[in-house]
Amino acid sequence: DVLSAGNTKWNFLNFKPGLVGGHCIGVDPYYLTYKSKQLGYLPKVILSGRQINDSMGKIIATNLYKKLKFKKSSNSKFRILIMGFTFKENCKDSRNSKVIDIYNKLIKFKCKVDVFDPIANRKEVFDIYNLKLLTTISYNKYDAVIIAVSHSFFINMGIKKIRSLLNKNGIIYDVKSLFDIQKTDIRL
Repeated sequence: DVLSAGNTKWNFLNFKPGLVGGHCIGVDPYYLTYKSKQLGYLPKVILSGRQINDSMGKIIATNLYKKLKFKKSSNSKFRILIMGFTFKENCKDSRNSKVIDIYNKLIKFKCKVDVFDPIANRKEVFDIYNLKLLTTISYNKYDAVIIAVSHSFFINMGIKKIRSLLNKNGIIYDVKSLFDIQKTDIRL
């Protein structure tokens, strides 16, 4: 609603929520804060922003896990599909991707996690993160699907096809707010 209201202003930049990875925003501020500290200035706003952005993957995974535990009384291992791995939409680059933080936290929760990204450089992802991406989406019945990156591929799939990946009580966590809130279960 806030973004829709902002769009009524002629010069509004419609930045959407999501993970902040890559090099520019994910790494470069640390150069600035390092130099600032050397000069005796503590850049609290920059450090606070980085702290929030750096924790988002763990927050997303924890929120989803809590919701899954609430919905399901048994202690079975949850099957989760993460859609997207690159640090931004329609880009092959996965350097400094924050999606790995979601993956690692869910693995710590003992979830079975698959990752699908039709755009990512598969070899690079394996070499950097030791993670093997799915080559196609298997229509297993997942307990949750996390839409982590807003690739056009996922938008073109549509929410109905994405929902068909879920079991009866499955959850869609739309990190990038690609789809209407009425069609997803959790949004960032």
